[in-house]
Amino acid sequence: MSRYLGLRRIHEVRGFGGFGRSALIAASVTALSLTASGCVVVHGEREVLPTTTRAEAATALQEFTAAYNKADKAYDSSLDAEYTTGALADIDSARLTAGKANSPDGNARHAPLKLTDAKFTIPKKAGWPRWFLADAAGNKGGDSRWLLVFTRSGQDETWEAAYLTLVGPDALPKFAVDEDGWAEAVPANAADPAVPPGELSAAYATYLKKGGDGGGAAFAEGPHTSAWRELRTKKSTRPGLATQYIDEPMTNGDYAPLALRTEDGGALVFFTTRHFEKQTAAAGASVPTPNKDVLALTTGEIRQTLTMEFLSNQVALDPGDGDAGKVEILGRIQGLTSAKGE
Repeated sequence: MSRYLGLRRIHEVRGFGGFGRSALIAASVTALSLTASGCVVVHGEREVLPTTTRAEAATALQEFTAAYNKADKAYDSSLDAEYTTGALADIDSARLTAGKANSPDGNARHAPLKLTDAKFTIPKKAGWPRWFLADAAGNKGGDSRWLLVFTRSGQDETWEAAYLTLVGPDALPKFAVDEDGWAEAVPANAADPAVPPGELSAAYATYLKKGGDGGGAAFAEGPHTSAWRELRTKKSTRPGLATQYIDEPMTNGDYAPLALRTEDGGALVFFTTRHFEKQTAAAGASVPTPNKDVLALTTGEIRQTLTMEFLSNQVALDPGDGDAGKVEILGRIQGLTSAKGE
């Protein structure tokens, strides 16, 4: 099974066998701006300003990559914990934990990740958290582009990568930008995309369970929608082994969706979901023995059932409300975070 960033890449559905110009940075504290008439108070939490500079964004990407490589080489999650959050932190931490359990001396197959040709989409917004999108080419994953969303909740905090997905080189839409090249952040409750970004996680979870319109959201067919549902249906009907699925939205705190306005009035949305897969063997039979990475994250004794918990982060193209198009999942990365045997 191929993995990129050591994580499980899901560009095509697989079974669950394993796993420029300077700008002011908005601050949470009051900034003073001198004018001809005296001092003018500018409240960073209310002013609409670029979330960072392009130079600082480039530094954040470099620092993340360096920390990730150290953690991957040593299988030590403490080495990049400061640079990850949300779904990515959970997936990466579990991967490193399993790696350490199975290879206490570190990752003998470590190959440093290199990200080049980085492009940064930086929105103008008020309030915290501040965030931006890094889009880079990687030395792993073929010609796919690596999308990393960095966020922080205070001026003195470290930029942390909250979302990571891989997409095709021509998959990204054009973003709406102002005359200075700054992008527009789309609020979670925005009504102009077909699905408000804050509701996309729940709509996707409903779609995976029921199909159809996903509880009001129409999803385009593809590897992360119709094909994934078809695969799960096949797995759930295997003789002697019943497989059940539960899909849950995740929208709070570090798992909140983040969205950028596209040129056509829609939005590119990054969001998180949680998924459970429960395998139950028929009487007299046993659940197939999982691989060593799953075993490393499993509590309890696997007798007749095995319940696995996965976290998944997606990037979706959410069309404008007046657009007849469907929500398209452009990329998805999922990772096992825990398992329980009974």
